[in-house]
Amino acid sequence: MLYRFAHKTGSYGVSIVKNDENQVLVQVEQVIKHPKQGDLHNPNETENVFFHERKALSQYEKRYTTQSHLKTFNVEAMSYVDSLQQAITNLEQKLKAQATLHAAKSLENLQQLKKDYAIQYKQNFE
Repeated sequence: MLYRFAHKTGSYGVSIVKNDENQVLVQVEQVIKHPKQGDLHNPNETENVFFHERKALSQYEKRYTTQSHLKTFNVEAMSYVDSLQQAITNLEQKLKAQATLHAAKSLENLQQLKKDYAIQYKQNFE
């Protein structure tokens, strides 16, 4: 059974690997929303900040969380690579609709991330 799990600015479909008394170990199965790029403490800023490149959690990556952070999985289940491609495409479309320096820098980061993902998952990301 899959659950929705938000981590930083990304959102993922996860399965439960281990359920302890206070914590739940989850494993990433798909990407729902790709993390935002840039400085999270200064959103939409590009001047005098470190503009972070933020990757999505990897396929099968595990994280501890609490049961209360797991939500209903309400999207179509798909393979990790397909879901990553869809999440990148969705983020790119939103950024292309914005005519800001932040959006331009974010798109540059995504181009580099797509190259990294292509190497990691041995599939071309468009």
